[in-house]
Amino acid sequence: MEDREDLRSILPFLPLLLRSSSLFWPSQVVEALKALGRGPLHSQVDSGELLFLAISDLRNSLCLCTQPLAPSASQGYAFFFDELMSGVESKKWFEEVIPALANLLLRFPSLLEEHYQSTDMIVDGEGGAGLRLLESQEAGIVFLRQELVAALLCCSLFCLFPDDNRTYKDLPPINFDELFAFETHSSGVIEDQSGGALEVDFANKYLGGGALRRGCVQEEIRFMVSPELIVGMLFLPSMAENEAIEIVGVERFSSYTGYASSFRFSGGYVDKRDIDELGRRKTRIVAIDALCGPGMRQYREKFLLREINKAFCGFLSQTTHQPCRKILQDNRSSELVYASTSTSVEVSKVQSADEAFRNSPKSCHGEEQHDSIGVATGNWGCGAFGGDPEVKTIIQWLAASQALRPFIAYYTFGSEALRHLDQVADWILSHQWTVGDLWNMLIEYSTLRWKGETNVGFFKWLLPSIHKHDAGMD
Repeated sequence: MEDREDLRSILPFLPLLLRSSSLFWPSQVVEALKALGRGPLHSQVDSGELLFLAISDLRNSLCLCTQPLAPSASQGYAFFFDELMSGVESKKWFEEVIPALANLLLRFPSLLEEHYQSTDMIVDGEGGAGLRLLESQEAGIVFLRQELVAALLCCSLFCLFPDDNRTYKDLPPINFDELFAFETHSSGVIEDQSGGALEVDFANKYLGGGALRRGCVQEEIRFMVSPELIVGMLFLPSMAENEAIEIVGVERFSSYTGYASSFRFSGGYVDKRDIDELGRRKTRIVAIDALCGPGMRQYREKFLLREINKAFCGFLSQTTHQPCRKILQDNRSSELVYASTSTSVEVSKVQSADEAFRNSPKSCHGEEQHDSIGVATGNWGCGAFGGDPEVKTIIQWLAASQALRPFIAYYTFGSEALRHLDQVADWILSHQWTVGDLWNMLIEYSTLRWKGETNVGFFKWLLPSIHKHDAGMD
Protein backbone atom coordinates (compact mmCIF):
# COMPACT_ATOMS: atom_id res chain seq x y z
CA MET A 1 0.00 0.00 0.00
CA GLU A 2 2.99 2.31 0.44
CA ASP A 3 3.11 2.77 -3.35
CA ARG A 4 -0.44 4.09 -3.66
CA GLU A 5 -0.49 7.75 -4.62
CA ASP A 6 -4.06 8.18 -3.39
CA LEU A 7 -3.20 6.85 0.09
CA ARG A 8 0.03 8.85 0.28
CA SER A 9 -1.88 12.05 -0.48
CA ILE A 10 -4.32 11.59 2.41
CA LEU A 11 -2.13 9.82 4.99
CA PRO A 12 -0.66 13.03 6.55
CA PHE A 13 -4.23 14.05 7.38
CA LEU A 14 -5.27 10.72 8.92
CA PRO A 15 -4.58 9.65 12.53
CA LEU A 16 -3.29 6.22 11.38
CA LEU A 17 0.18 4.76 10.85
CA LEU A 18 1.33 2.84 7.78
CA ARG A 19 3.90 0.10 8.16
CA SER A 20 4.59 -3.11 6.20
CA SER A 21 1.67 -2.36 3.87
CA SER A 22 -0.78 -2.20 6.79
CA LEU A 23 -2.66 0.65 8.43
CA PHE A 24 -2.99 0.62 12.20
CA TRP A 25 -3.61 2.67 15.33
CA PRO A 26 -0.77 3.22 17.83
CA SER A 27 -0.98 0.62 20.61
CA GLN A 28 -1.99 3.22 23.26
CA VAL A 29 -4.93 4.27 21.10
CA VAL A 30 -6.01 0.66 20.62
CA GLU A 31 -6.10 0.03 24.37
CA ALA A 32 -7.99 3.24 25.05
CA LEU A 33 -10.57 2.49 22.34
CA LYS A 34 -11.02 -1.07 23.62
CA ALA A 35 -11.74 0.28 27.08
CA LEU A 36 -14.26 2.79 25.70
CA GLY A 37 -15.80 0.01 23.63
CA ARG A 38 -16.51 -2.07 26.74
CA GLY A 39 -18.57 0.69 28.30
CA PRO A 40 -18.25 2.94 31.38
CA LEU A 41 -17.66 0.05 33.80
CA HIS A 42 -14.29 -0.54 32.10
CA SER A 43 -13.40 2.94 30.83
CA GLN A 44 -14.82 4.93 33.78
CA VAL A 45 -16.08 7.43 31.19
CA ASP A 46 -19.60 8.31 32.32
CA SER A 47 -19.72 12.11 32.13
CA GLY A 48 -18.94 14.90 29.70
CA GLU A 49 -15.90 15.99 31.68
CA LEU A 50 -14.43 12.46 31.69
CA LEU A 51 -15.17 12.07 27.97
CA PHE A 52 -13.18 15.23 27.32
CA LEU A 53 -10.26 13.80 29.30
CA ALA A 54 -10.46 10.50 27.38
CA ILE A 55 -10.41 12.36 24.05
CA SER A 56 -7.47 14.46 25.24
CA ASP A 57 -5.57 11.28 26.13
CA LEU A 58 -6.29 9.84 22.67
CA ARG A 59 -4.99 13.01 21.04
CA ASN A 60 -1.84 12.89 23.16
CA SER A 61 -1.24 9.29 22.07
CA LEU A 62 -1.44 10.51 18.47
CA CYS A 63 1.02 13.37 19.19
CA LEU A 64 -1.69 15.96 18.59
CA CYS A 65 -0.92 17.78 21.84
CA THR A 66 0.74 20.63 19.87
CA GLN A 67 -2.72 21.37 18.44
CA PRO A 68 -4.76 21.79 21.65
CA LEU A 69 -8.52 21.87 21.76
CA ALA A 70 -10.20 25.15 22.59
CA PRO A 71 -9.85 26.20 26.27
CA SER A 72 -13.63 26.10 26.66
CA ALA A 73 -13.97 22.57 25.24
CA SER A 74 -13.96 20.90 28.67
CA GLN A 75 -16.85 23.06 29.87
CA GLY A 76 -18.66 22.45 26.59
CA TYR A 77 -18.54 18.66 26.94
CA ALA A 78 -19.66 18.90 30.58
CA PHE A 79 -22.53 21.26 29.72
CA PHE A 80 -23.75 19.17 26.78
CA PHE A 81 -23.67 15.72 28.35
CA ASP A 82 -24.19 16.53 32.03
CA GLU A 83 -26.64 19.45 31.94
CA LEU A 84 -28.25 19.89 28.52
CA MET A 85 -29.06 16.19 28.06
CA SER A 86 -31.55 14.38 30.24
CA GLY A 87 -30.15 11.75 32.60
CA VAL A 88 -31.69 8.97 30.52
CA GLU A 89 -30.24 10.25 27.25
CA SER A 90 -26.82 10.84 28.77
CA LYS A 91 -26.76 7.32 30.26
CA LYS A 92 -27.66 5.88 26.83
CA TRP A 93 -24.80 7.80 25.24
CA PHE A 94 -22.17 6.55 27.65
CA GLU A 95 -23.46 2.97 27.82
CA GLU A 96 -24.39 2.44 24.16
CA VAL A 97 -23.43 5.17 21.71
CA ILE A 98 -19.84 5.92 22.75
CA PRO A 99 -18.91 2.20 23.01
CA ALA A 100 -20.35 1.67 19.51
CA LEU A 101 -18.34 4.61 18.17
CA ALA A 102 -15.16 3.34 19.82
CA ASN A 103 -15.62 -0.14 18.37
CA LEU A 104 -16.17 1.36 14.93
CA LEU A 105 -12.96 3.37 15.30
CA LEU A 106 -11.09 0.16 16.15
CA ARG A 107 -12.17 -1.16 12.74
CA PHE A 108 -11.17 2.04 10.92
CA PRO A 109 -7.76 0.76 9.65
CA SER A 110 -9.27 -2.44 8.23
CA LEU A 111 -12.21 -0.55 6.71
CA LEU A 112 -9.78 1.78 4.97
CA GLU A 113 -7.67 -1.10 3.65
CA GLU A 114 -10.82 -2.81 2.33
CA HIS A 115 -11.80 0.48 0.71
CA TYR A 116 -8.57 0.71 -1.28
CA GLN A 117 -8.76 -2.93 -2.30
CA SER A 118 -12.36 -2.61 -3.50
CA THR A 119 -11.75 0.61 -5.46
CA ASP A 120 -9.00 -1.15 -7.41
CA MET A 121 -11.72 -3.40 -8.81
CA ILE A 122 -14.06 -0.52 -9.60
CA VAL A 123 -11.97 1.94 -11.58
CA ASP A 124 -8.71 1.37 -13.43
CA GLY A 125 -5.59 3.64 -13.32
CA GLU A 126 -5.57 7.34 -14.18
CA GLY A 127 -6.67 8.70 -10.85
CA GLY A 128 -8.57 5.74 -9.47
CA ALA A 129 -11.39 6.18 -7.00
CA GLY A 130 -9.65 5.60 -3.65
CA LEU A 131 -9.90 8.13 -0.84
CA ARG A 132 -7.36 10.81 -1.66
CA LEU A 133 -6.69 14.49 -1.31
CA LEU A 134 -8.02 16.31 -4.35
CA GLU A 135 -5.85 19.30 -5.08
CA SER A 136 -7.12 22.51 -6.62
CA GLN A 137 -7.82 22.13 -10.36
CA GLU A 138 -7.77 18.33 -10.06
CA ALA A 139 -11.05 16.83 -11.19
CA GLY A 140 -11.85 13.46 -9.67
CA ILE A 141 -14.39 11.16 -8.07
CA VAL A 142 -14.18 9.38 -4.72
CA PHE A 143 -16.52 6.51 -3.81
CA LEU A 144 -17.05 5.92 -0.08
CA ARG A 145 -19.03 3.13 1.57
CA GLN A 146 -21.29 4.39 4.33
CA GLU A 147 -19.48 2.32 6.96
CA LEU A 148 -16.20 4.05 6.11
CA VAL A 149 -17.99 7.40 6.11
CA ALA A 150 -19.23 6.63 9.63
CA ALA A 151 -15.70 5.76 10.80
CA LEU A 152 -14.33 9.01 9.37
CA LEU A 153 -17.10 10.89 11.15
CA CYS A 154 -16.14 9.16 14.40
CA CYS A 155 -12.58 10.43 13.96
CA SER A 156 -14.01 13.89 13.60
CA LEU A 157 -16.30 13.54 16.64
CA PHE A 158 -13.36 12.35 18.74
CA CYS A 159 -11.19 15.23 17.38
CA LEU A 160 -8.56 12.77 16.11
CA PHE A 161 -7.67 14.40 12.79
CA PRO A 162 -4.43 16.38 12.57
CA ASP A 163 -5.02 20.04 11.80
CA ASP A 164 -5.02 20.89 8.11
CA ASN A 165 -2.87 23.99 7.68
CA ARG A 166 -2.81 24.00 3.86
CA THR A 167 -3.30 27.30 2.09
CA TYR A 168 -4.87 26.91 -1.00
CA LYS A 169 -10.00 31.81 -16.32
CA ASP A 170 -12.92 32.95 -16.76
CA LEU A 171 -15.33 30.88 -18.87
CA PRO A 172 -17.50 33.16 -21.02
CA PRO A 173 -21.24 32.56 -20.70
CA ILE A 174 -22.47 30.17 -23.37
CA ASN A 175 -25.20 31.90 -25.33
CA PHE A 176 -27.73 29.09 -25.67
CA ASP A 177 -30.99 30.23 -27.18
CA GLU A 178 -33.42 29.17 -24.48
CA LEU A 179 -34.13 30.24 -20.91
CA PHE A 180 -35.45 27.18 -19.11
CA ALA A 181 -38.43 27.00 -16.74
CA PHE A 182 -38.41 28.96 -13.49
CA GLU A 183 -40.44 27.91 -10.42
CA THR A 184 -40.74 30.14 -7.36
CA HIS A 185 -41.36 28.76 -3.85
CA SER A 186 -42.13 31.37 -1.21
CA SER A 187 -42.08 28.75 1.56
CA GLY A 188 -40.18 25.57 2.28
CA VAL A 189 -36.47 24.77 2.14
CA ILE A 190 -34.22 23.32 -0.55
CA GLU A 191 -33.61 19.96 1.15
CA ASP A 192 -37.37 19.30 1.32
CA GLN A 193 -37.76 19.32 -2.47
CA SER A 194 -38.93 15.94 -3.72
CA GLY A 195 -38.27 16.22 -7.44
CA GLY A 196 -34.74 14.82 -7.46
CA ALA A 197 -33.26 18.19 -8.40
CA LEU A 198 -29.63 19.18 -7.86
CA GLU A 199 -29.62 20.90 -4.44
CA VAL A 200 -27.35 23.93 -4.11
CA ASP A 201 -25.13 24.23 -1.03
CA PHE A 202 -24.40 27.95 -0.42
CA ALA A 203 -20.85 27.00 0.34
CA ASN A 204 -17.77 28.53 1.83
CA LYS A 205 -14.75 28.06 -0.46
CA TYR A 206 -13.63 25.53 2.17
CA LEU A 207 -16.35 22.90 2.00
CA GLY A 208 -18.51 22.83 5.12
CA GLY A 209 -17.63 26.34 6.27
CA GLY A 210 -18.14 26.52 10.02
CA ALA A 211 -19.86 23.12 10.35
CA LEU A 212 -17.29 21.96 12.92
CA ARG A 213 -17.00 25.35 14.57
CA ARG A 214 -19.58 28.08 15.18
CA GLY A 215 -21.35 28.51 11.83
CA CYS A 216 -25.05 27.71 11.59
CA VAL A 217 -26.45 29.08 8.35
CA GLN A 218 -27.52 27.30 5.16
CA GLU A 219 -24.40 25.21 4.49
CA GLU A 220 -23.73 24.30 8.12
CA ILE A 221 -27.37 23.32 8.68
CA ARG A 222 -27.28 21.03 5.64
CA PHE A 223 -24.16 19.37 7.06
CA MET A 224 -25.80 18.90 10.46
CA VAL A 225 -28.91 17.16 9.12
CA SER A 226 -26.80 14.99 6.75
CA PRO A 227 -23.55 14.47 8.70
CA GLU A 228 -22.03 12.26 5.97
CA LEU A 229 -21.26 15.54 4.23
CA ILE A 230 -18.68 16.38 6.90
CA VAL A 231 -16.33 13.70 5.56
CA GLY A 232 -15.74 15.78 2.43
CA MET A 233 -14.09 18.43 4.60
CA LEU A 234 -11.20 16.00 5.12
CA PHE A 235 -9.94 15.54 1.58
CA LEU A 236 -11.31 18.37 -0.57
CA PRO A 237 -9.26 21.58 -0.94
CA SER A 238 -10.59 25.10 -1.10
CA MET A 239 -12.43 25.71 -4.35
CA ALA A 240 -10.85 27.85 -7.02
CA GLU A 241 -13.07 30.20 -9.00
CA ASN A 242 -13.74 27.62 -11.72
CA GLU A 243 -14.42 24.70 -9.37
CA ALA A 244 -17.45 23.16 -7.71
CA ILE A 245 -18.03 20.02 -5.64
CA GLU A 246 -20.88 17.59 -6.33
CA ILE A 247 -21.94 15.01 -3.75
CA VAL A 248 -24.23 12.10 -4.64
CA GLY A 249 -26.05 9.70 -2.32
CA VAL A 250 -26.13 11.55 1.01
CA GLU A 251 -28.87 10.60 3.50
CA ARG A 252 -30.74 12.92 5.85
CA PHE A 253 -31.15 11.95 9.51
CA SER A 254 -32.48 15.01 11.39
CA SER A 255 -35.32 17.50 11.38
CA TYR A 256 -34.81 21.05 12.59
CA THR A 257 -36.40 24.42 13.19
CA GLY A 258 -34.97 27.91 12.97
CA TYR A 259 -31.87 29.38 11.40
CA ALA A 260 -28.56 30.74 12.72
CA SER A 261 -28.97 31.43 16.46
CA SER A 262 -32.53 30.05 16.45
CA PHE A 263 -31.50 26.72 14.86
CA ARG A 264 -32.73 23.74 16.93
CA PHE A 265 -32.83 19.97 16.46
CA SER A 266 -36.51 18.95 16.37
CA GLY A 267 -36.35 15.17 16.04
CA GLY A 268 -35.25 12.31 13.85
CA TYR A 269 -35.92 12.23 10.12
CA VAL A 270 -36.59 9.12 8.05
CA ASP A 271 -35.20 9.71 4.56
CA LYS A 272 -37.66 8.28 2.02
CA ARG A 273 -35.83 9.36 -1.10
CA ASP A 274 -35.75 6.72 -3.81
CA ILE A 275 -32.71 4.44 -4.08
CA ASP A 276 -30.68 4.13 -7.28
CA GLU A 277 -29.28 0.90 -8.71
CA LEU A 278 -26.18 1.22 -6.51
CA GLY A 279 -28.18 1.49 -3.31
CA ARG A 280 -27.65 5.25 -2.86
CA ARG A 281 -30.28 7.83 -2.03
CA LYS A 282 -31.18 9.86 -5.09
CA THR A 283 -29.80 13.03 -3.55
CA ARG A 284 -27.45 15.34 -5.43
CA ILE A 285 -25.84 18.32 -3.72
CA VAL A 286 -23.52 20.81 -5.39
CA ALA A 287 -21.33 23.16 -3.34
CA ILE A 288 -20.57 26.53 -4.93
CA ASP A 289 -19.06 29.50 -3.11
CA ALA A 290 -20.22 33.05 -3.85
CA LEU A 291 -18.27 36.29 -3.51
CA CYS A 292 -17.98 37.20 0.16
CA GLY A 293 -18.80 40.80 1.10
CA PRO A 294 -18.80 42.02 -2.52
CA GLY A 295 -20.36 45.45 -1.89
CA MET A 296 -20.59 47.55 -5.04
CA ARG A 297 -18.00 45.51 -6.90
CA GLN A 298 -20.60 42.79 -7.46
CA TYR A 299 -22.04 45.02 -10.20
CA ARG A 300 -18.83 45.08 -12.21
CA GLU A 301 -18.79 42.79 -15.23
CA LYS A 302 -15.64 41.02 -14.02
CA PHE A 303 -17.38 39.86 -10.86
CA LEU A 304 -20.68 39.09 -12.57
CA LEU A 305 -18.67 36.75 -14.80
CA ARG A 306 -17.04 35.24 -11.75
CA GLU A 307 -20.42 34.41 -10.22
CA ILE A 308 -22.04 33.06 -13.37
CA ASN A 309 -18.97 30.92 -14.10
CA LYS A 310 -19.03 29.54 -10.56
CA ALA A 311 -22.72 28.66 -10.79
CA PHE A 312 -22.20 27.16 -14.26
CA CYS A 313 -19.40 24.93 -12.92
CA GLY A 314 -21.82 23.64 -10.31
CA PHE A 315 -24.84 23.18 -12.55
CA LEU A 316 -23.09 21.50 -15.48
CA SER A 317 -23.63 17.74 -15.40
CA GLN A 318 -20.28 16.22 -14.41
CA THR A 319 -21.45 12.61 -14.74
CA THR A 320 -22.15 13.37 -18.37
CA HIS A 321 -18.88 15.09 -19.16
CA GLN A 322 -16.55 12.86 -17.14
CA PRO A 323 -17.69 9.28 -17.91
CA CYS A 324 -15.96 6.58 -15.87
CA ARG A 325 -13.60 4.18 -17.62
CA LYS A 326 -15.29 1.07 -16.26
CA ILE A 327 -18.84 0.24 -15.30
CA LEU A 328 -19.37 -0.63 -11.66
CA GLN A 329 -20.20 -4.32 -11.50
CA ASP A 330 -21.63 -6.29 -8.60
CA ASN A 331 -21.13 -3.33 -6.27
CA ARG A 332 -24.57 -2.34 -5.11
CA SER A 333 -23.90 -1.41 -1.48
CA SER A 334 -24.60 2.14 -0.41
CA GLU A 335 -22.03 4.59 -1.74
CA LEU A 336 -21.44 8.29 -1.23
CA VAL A 337 -19.77 9.97 -4.18
CA TYR A 338 -17.76 13.17 -3.98
CA ALA A 339 -16.79 14.74 -7.30
CA SER A 340 -14.48 17.73 -7.31
CA THR A 341 -14.94 19.39 -10.65
CA SER A 342 -12.94 21.87 -12.65
CA THR A 343 -15.05 23.21 -15.49
CA SER A 344 -13.08 25.04 -18.16
CA VAL A 345 -14.12 23.14 -21.27
CA GLU A 346 -14.99 24.54 -24.67
CA VAL A 347 -18.47 23.97 -26.05
CA SER A 348 -17.19 21.63 -28.76
CA LYS A 349 -15.56 19.41 -26.12
CA VAL A 350 -18.73 19.37 -24.04
CA GLN A 351 -20.78 18.33 -27.03
CA SER A 352 -18.40 15.50 -27.96
CA ALA A 353 -18.41 14.25 -24.38
CA ASP A 354 -22.20 14.34 -24.41
CA GLU A 355 -22.24 12.28 -27.58
CA ALA A 356 -19.82 9.72 -26.16
CA PHE A 357 -21.91 9.40 -23.01
CA ARG A 358 -25.18 8.97 -24.92
CA ASN A 359 -23.62 6.22 -27.03
CA SER A 360 -22.34 4.29 -24.01
CA PRO A 361 -24.56 1.40 -22.82
CA LYS A 362 -24.65 2.49 -19.17
CA SER A 363 -23.58 5.28 -16.86
CA CYS A 364 -21.12 4.06 -14.24
CA HIS A 365 -22.93 6.21 -11.69
CA GLY A 366 -26.34 4.70 -12.23
CA GLU A 367 -27.64 8.23 -12.85
CA GLU A 368 -30.92 9.14 -14.45
CA GLN A 369 -30.75 11.04 -17.71
CA HIS A 370 -29.45 14.56 -17.17
CA ASP A 371 -32.36 16.12 -19.04
CA SER A 372 -34.73 15.25 -16.17
CA ILE A 373 -32.71 16.83 -13.35
CA GLY A 374 -33.32 20.48 -12.50
CA VAL A 375 -31.73 22.77 -9.90
CA ALA A 376 -33.16 23.58 -6.45
CA THR A 377 -31.62 26.74 -5.05
CA GLY A 378 -32.30 30.00 -3.24
CA ASN A 379 -30.58 33.16 -2.05
CA TRP A 380 -27.05 31.97 -2.79
CA GLY A 381 -24.44 34.35 -1.36
CA CYS A 382 -27.08 36.80 -0.14
CA GLY A 383 -27.14 36.30 3.63
CA ALA A 384 -23.90 36.55 5.57
CA PHE A 385 -22.01 36.99 2.29
CA GLY A 386 -23.94 40.17 1.45
CA GLY A 387 -24.90 39.62 -2.20
CA ASP A 388 -27.76 41.32 -4.06
CA PRO A 389 -30.62 38.74 -4.09
CA GLU A 390 -32.19 40.03 -7.32
CA VAL A 391 -28.90 39.86 -9.23
CA LYS A 392 -27.98 36.47 -7.74
CA THR A 393 -31.36 35.06 -8.77
CA ILE A 394 -30.84 36.07 -12.40
CA ILE A 395 -27.25 34.78 -12.40
CA GLN A 396 -28.37 31.35 -11.22
CA TRP A 397 -31.18 31.23 -13.78
CA LEU A 398 -28.75 32.08 -16.56
CA ALA A 399 -26.22 29.49 -15.35
CA ALA A 400 -28.84 26.74 -15.03
CA SER A 401 -30.15 27.46 -18.52
CA GLN A 402 -26.73 27.49 -20.15
CA ALA A 403 -25.96 24.22 -18.34
CA LEU A 404 -29.11 22.80 -19.98
CA ARG A 405 -30.91 22.12 -16.71
CA PRO A 406 -34.63 21.76 -17.54
CA PHE A 407 -35.87 23.92 -14.66
CA ILE A 408 -34.79 25.93 -11.64
CA ALA A 409 -36.83 25.70 -8.42
CA TYR A 410 -36.09 28.84 -6.44
CA TYR A 411 -36.79 29.06 -2.70
CA THR A 412 -37.02 32.71 -1.66
CA PHE A 413 -37.00 32.05 2.14
CA GLY A 414 -39.50 34.90 2.46
CA SER A 415 -37.14 37.54 1.07
CA GLU A 416 -38.98 40.85 0.68
CA ALA A 417 -36.67 41.81 -2.20
CA LEU A 418 -37.96 38.81 -4.19
CA ARG A 419 -41.69 39.27 -3.64
CA HIS A 420 -42.13 40.03 -7.37
CA LEU A 421 -39.91 37.21 -8.59
CA ASP A 422 -42.81 35.19 -10.03
CA GLN A 423 -44.06 38.15 -12.06
CA VAL A 424 -40.61 39.05 -13.33
CA ALA A 425 -39.83 35.47 -14.39
CA ASP A 426 -43.23 35.09 -16.10
CA TRP A 427 -42.74 38.38 -17.97
CA ILE A 428 -39.27 37.37 -19.19
CA LEU A 429 -40.46 33.94 -20.34
CA SER A 430 -43.58 35.36 -22.00
CA HIS A 431 -41.36 37.64 -24.09
CA GLN A 432 -39.22 34.64 -25.08
CA TRP A 433 -35.96 36.19 -24.02
CA THR A 434 -32.81 34.16 -24.58
CA VAL A 435 -29.95 33.72 -22.14
CA GLY A 436 -28.07 36.34 -24.16
CA ASP A 437 -30.96 38.83 -23.93
CA LEU A 438 -31.24 38.54 -20.17
CA TRP A 439 -27.45 38.62 -19.68
CA ASN A 440 -27.21 41.83 -21.73
CA MET A 441 -29.95 43.46 -19.64
CA LEU A 442 -28.18 42.43 -16.43
CA ILE A 443 -24.92 43.92 -17.71
CA GLU A 444 -26.66 47.16 -18.70
CA TYR A 445 -28.31 47.48 -15.29
CA SER A 446 -25.18 46.58 -13.37
CA THR A 447 -23.10 49.13 -15.27
CA LEU A 448 -25.57 51.85 -14.32
CA ARG A 449 -25.59 50.64 -10.72
CA TRP A 450 -21.78 50.57 -10.56
CA LYS A 451 -21.60 54.14 -11.90
CA GLY A 452 -24.20 55.33 -9.41
CA GLU A 453 -26.68 56.23 -12.15
CA THR A 454 -29.44 54.11 -10.58
CA ASN A 455 -30.12 52.95 -7.03
CA VAL A 456 -33.20 50.80 -7.64
CA GLY A 457 -33.16 47.01 -7.68
CA PHE A 458 -32.92 45.05 -10.91
CA PHE A 459 -36.58 44.00 -10.89
CA LYS A 460 -37.87 47.56 -10.47
CA TRP A 461 -35.43 48.83 -13.09
CA LEU A 462 -36.58 46.13 -15.54
CA LEU A 463 -40.32 46.33 -14.82
CA PRO A 464 -41.19 49.65 -13.13
CA SER A 465 -44.89 48.97 -13.81
CA ILE A 466 -44.97 46.27 -11.09
CA HIS A 467 -43.83 48.71 -8.43
CA LYS A 468 -46.16 51.47 -9.68
CA HIS A 469 -49.04 49.02 -9.27
CA ASP A 470 -47.89 48.27 -5.70
CA ALA A 471 -47.73 51.97 -4.91
CA GLY A 472 -51.26 52.48 -6.21
CA MET A 473 -52.60 49.81 -3.87
CA ASP A 474 -50.97 51.30 -0.74
